[in-house]
Amino acid sequence: MPLLVEAATQSQETTRLGPPPGEPSSTYRAAMAVCRPAMVWGRLRVEGLEAVPASGPVLVVGNHDSHWDPVTIGVSAIRRRQIRALAKAQLWDVRGLGPVLNGMGQIPIERGAGDAQALARAIEELRRGACIGVFPEGTRSRGKELRARSGVGRLALEVPEARLVCVAVEGTTTFASFPRRPRLRIRFFEPRDGQARPGEEPGELAARLLAEIRELVPPSTAGRGGAPQPG
Repeated sequence: MPLLVEAATQSQETTRLGPPPGEPSSTYRAAMAVCRPAMVWGRLRVEGLEAVPASGPVLVVGNHDSHWDPVTIGVSAIRRRQIRALAKAQLWDVRGLGPVLNGMGQIPIERGAGDAQALARAIEELRRGACIGVFPEGTRSRGKELRARSGVGRLALEVPEARLVCVAVEGTTTFASFPRRPRLRIRFFEPRDGQARPGEEPGELAARLLAEIRELVPPSTAGRGGAPQPG
């Protein structure tokens, strides 16, 4: 009987936290496969994937200019990791989408509300060795410079063993320029100024990570992803 009780407890814990880290779940693989044709049409180019550790806790920090950003990052990184994104809670209200997001290990967060519950779950997942994706701007830039929110800094400082990896996403806003094909570019890289430092404030850390990313990719809005390129 004690063994049955222990097994039931472990099952409940797994359900609460989501699937264990490691190989991408079948739901995640299926979702990325469905999105892959759009990436091929967008001429996706991926650089620096080796910066993403194949195991252990990782925080992937990126810019956010388009609805396509999470998908593009996910497809780009799947050969290395499954990325569990902090996604806006309203997505779970879309009929039929909630089970898919849960199967992908995504974490709902109330944007702009300082969602302590979502951050607590992300911390738990990181400590279990997961790869968590965060957009420090908290929402799409819509072509404007936005202040970095402190959430990613809090995650990094709470789990200091987590590796910080930046990702610059370019070209996703030009999906709105159909039928002109986008030219997508994803660049993974380690922060130039290093990992989280002892005593560094969460907001300071978030701001310097975002600044490094935005040096490579200025804010862009739909249909304004840069000058047309040949090819």
